[in-house]
Amino acid sequence: MTILQRLIEQAKSPKGFVGSVMLHIMNVAHRGMNKWLMESGAIKDGDIVLDIGCGGGKMLQSLAKINHRGKIYGIDFSQQAVKDSIKANQADVTKGKIIVRQASVSNIPYPEAFFDTITAFQTHYFWPNLALDVKEVCRVLKKGGQFIIISEIYKINYHMKDYKTKTDIKQLFENIGFQKVDIKEDTKKGWLCIIGIK
Repeated sequence: MTILQRLIEQAKSPKGFVGSVMLHIMNVAHRGMNKWLMESGAIKDGDIVLDIGCGGGKMLQSLAKINHRGKIYGIDFSQQAVKDSIKANQADVTKGKIIVRQASVSNIPYPEAFFDTITAFQTHYFWPNLALDVKEVCRVLKKGGQFIIISEIYKINYHMKDYKTKTDIKQLFENIGFQKVDIKEDTKKGWLCIIGIK
């Protein structure tokens, strides 16, 4: 396995000390996109929010700061990411405001129509089966709820074989049952935001 392949694997499923360092690097590198979402007004105070692939927990922290009356859930496939997320948000975890669990997007451990908003921040191109996994996201989303994907466009182009274009992704969401799909792009920074309303 090459060094690049090892780094990609660590980004996908961080493990141990190296994984913890990778999670910290990702938290720092993604600050701009994180802020872009927080300032968009998409997250409403009082929402029950799920962040898929919560990584080192920075997104959970940001969501908790703007969602004072709501509750924030995080899931990640990586045990190391769950550990780091809990550590980074210990006070809110202790209060029960933030709940973090190890889980896969393919089998989200919550009932149907549970969440108001679901976010996926730089993670969807690592999912086992995008079509089936978006369907699983739709299952746990309330009617009228929103599913938000934010990603760097070049990472979609690099990692994904299917669903590379905005049209592909829009069609996928609509086929699964999302009533409205809004796609925003920051062309200068190369960022893409997809919002699907159930």
